Amino acid sequence: MNKYVLEISGMKCGMCEAHVNNEIRNHLKVKSVSSSHVKNETIVITKEEISDEEFHKVIDPTGYTLGSIKKEEATRKLLSWK
Repeated sequence: MNKYVLEISGMKCGMCEAHVNNEIRNHLKVKSVSSSHVKNETIVITKEEISDEEFHKVIDPTGYTLGSIKKEEATRKLLSWK
C-alpha cells in the first residue's frame, strides 16, 4: 500500500476538508483519504501509484493550493492506516 501526504493550503474548516476528500475520492482510486485544515494536509492511502500530476489535476481546480507531496509505505495498525 502507498501512503501520500499532501500539503494543501487554503482549507479553513471541516467543509473544506470534506470538499478535498470528495474530489479525491471521485477522481482517483483510493482506499482511504482524510484531511486536516489545522495541519494543512491530506493523507491518501491507495494500492496503486498516483503521480504528482494526477493529484494536481484533482486539487488545482478546487481553489486550494497543493504544495509538497510525500510518498511512504503505508502500514496497517489495528483498524487504521499509519
